[in-house]
Amino acid sequence: MTSVYSITLRPIYSYPADEQPLGVKLPDGWSLSWHQVATLKALRAPEIDVVSNTAVTGDGKSLAAYLETLQGNISAIALYPTNELARDQETQIKGYVKQFQPPNEPRVVRLSGQDLEIYAAQEGLKKAAAIASRSGQSEILLTNPDIFHYLHRGVYLNPKDSPDKLWGRIDKDFDLFIFDEFHVFAAPQIASVINTMLLIRHTNRRKKFLFLSATPNEQLIERLQLAGFRCRQINPIEENKYQFPDTQKQCKELQLQGWRQVSREIILEFVPLSPTSKASETWLKENSDRILAHFQQYPGSKGAIILNSIAAVKRLTPFFRELLQPYGLVVGENTGLSGKEEKERSLQADLVFGTSTIDVGVDFKINFLIFESADAGNFIQRLGRLGRHDDYERHGKKVTFEKFTAYALTPNFLVERLFLGESPPLESEGIYDRPFFHAQISEKYRQINDFRGYYSRWGAVQSVSLCCKLGHPTIKQQYAGSQEAFRAGCQLVFKTSLGKVAGEVKKWGNEWQQLSGKKGNLIAEDAYSFRGSNPLQCGIYDLTEAKEGDRFKTYDLPGILSNLEIEVMTKEGFMRSLLQTAERTEHPIAKGRFDYCLAFMKLRSYREERLNWKFTYSGNLDAIADAWKVQVLAGIEVWQPENYWIGEINKQLKNQGLVSYVLRRPVAEVRSRLRLPMHFAIYPISDRYSFHDATAPYSIAFGQSALLVDTLTYWLKSKGGEAWFA
Repeated sequence: MTSVYSITLRPIYSYPADEQPLGVKLPDGWSLSWHQVATLKALRAPEIDVVSNTAVTGDGKSLAAYLETLQGNISAIALYPTNELARDQETQIKGYVKQFQPPNEPRVVRLSGQDLEIYAAQEGLKKAAAIASRSGQSEILLTNPDIFHYLHRGVYLNPKDSPDKLWGRIDKDFDLFIFDEFHVFAAPQIASVINTMLLIRHTNRRKKFLFLSATPNEQLIERLQLAGFRCRQINPIEENKYQFPDTQKQCKELQLQGWRQVSREIILEFVPLSPTSKASETWLKENSDRILAHFQQYPGSKGAIILNSIAAVKRLTPFFRELLQPYGLVVGENTGLSGKEEKERSLQADLVFGTSTIDVGVDFKINFLIFESADAGNFIQRLGRLGRHDDYERHGKKVTFEKFTAYALTPNFLVERLFLGESPPLESEGIYDRPFFHAQISEKYRQINDFRGYYSRWGAVQSVSLCCKLGHPTIKQQYAGSQEAFRAGCQLVFKTSLGKVAGEVKKWGNEWQQLSGKKGNLIAEDAYSFRGSNPLQCGIYDLTEAKEGDRFKTYDLPGILSNLEIEVMTKEGFMRSLLQTAERTEHPIAKGRFDYCLAFMKLRSYREERLNWKFTYSGNLDAIADAWKVQVLAGIEVWQPENYWIGEINKQLKNQGLVSYVLRRPVAEVRSRLRLPMHFAIYPISDRYSFHDATAPYSIAFGQSALLVDTLTYWLKSKGGEAWFA
């Protein structure tokens, strides 16, 4: 797998701590890095509220986070963006507990949405009681920020319950709140976390908050400081606490001085590809013999191939299984549509195919990586999966890696910017350290929009709801001072008046009632949510899944239309099959995620080629686009002439009220000009006058994506309507 664009990335060594902190007992032979001790000191400091640790990937940020808890001193709640990462961390933390053997052995509990539902059903509890029970049984609670968000919004409570019934206890029980891999979240999630932190701050004694991410989040820290949080950043790169040696002699000298290796030397080859949908997939198939040759040349190798498309992974996995099986090599897959058992098995495979589910923090022991990327942050994140371990264990024996190799499947333009032109920043066969290299990727690769306008436009919608609940009759007197302090903090952070925002919320509710004749507030509900509602989510019974109990999944309608061969089911048939499977296998299956699905389908196979489709609107979209605002639209359908089952979906879809933002430009142009993230939910749409146009002239974003597009309105309108793309 050779390329003319090859560089070497130097290894990384982390500076040892100058001292062992007071009261910290380590397992025999262990020592701490500078950033771990600095983090512990900051968490212990009474003058610090928020600590942000930006040590590089693989440098032990998790140990820094749990060091005090492992002494048996405090309780911690840790929030992970994916269930895979939480599962990975559970194993690691239980290992720490076993090795540290603290006097008051902390109980480690992991709680996902599906775990919560099944536990509540088995114990005959409401979800609120189940959360209280599980959190009360733990000193280290590993969950996701979604559950944390919704328990502070009262979602698990009855209307008559006191709003602080859950959070009042949980926020008091835990001393430290840990947010891991927080850089993967966008402005809506950051705004949600800021609201929750303000609520905790003004209703509780001082608590500590710790953010772990190799990528600093300046927006978050700036806004927390505005609200009066006292922040400290632990940044080993800025403090010159890393070394990047050139030679084996230098490596040995650093090791003798106590420096710890956190990443190995990596040979990185760039593979320039044309920007077509199947370019990476085609390249992988054409170079499959070279992938096999790597395993033969370096026996004991373990590899990962991380792609942007689930469908591509699903097509390539069987191809490579057939190719590598005769050589005793096991191929696994790990995507959002992989079953739980398949995901767990994939971590032990010789070669794993995956998507974003494995590029967020999961600790892979690999020496071989091929990856696609969509932007600078995504590139750096995925490359960070490689070089973290010297060896792994197989059948009780240690297998040592010989060489660490990565192949970046990148668009042509990135290779041109990095290696070609008058004064390119990189040269082939060059040797570079990581900070310099990451800076070049950040500068030359695609930078996505950070939607910083979201905070002032939409962040305070949650604040209004939380502030209102602090005035609930059951707690109004108890939190009288807290309510005013919370209101003032939110207005400062989000730079708006909560009274003004409350007026907007009321207006959206009135407009929805006039449109539908129903009570509710769809726009506010999207703004209240953590990751946004998903009105296009469908229930899938996956016939391609080997394990029967893992066949019940969810997937969004646009992805289904593009990539899946399906057969429509009724909701009753789907749920009957689910209950029968749970009974037959004697394993409960969480079913709450299917309550609000648009439709239900059997997944038969993955298409070899994407099918085109578009949304349609029966009226005229001109006036809607010219309103430059988020609106609730009904009457939207899908046009896909090759599709025999779409009529059934349209019967459901056209009656849905969808939170939408319509732009008067084709979707490809909008994606490019607005620098939208790879999986941003914006799609082509035509109206009755443009139905026969070869390219749909409008774009439509739904749900939280509609709110994000709305934050760019000031810029769009300033460009003068038709000329805003000039």
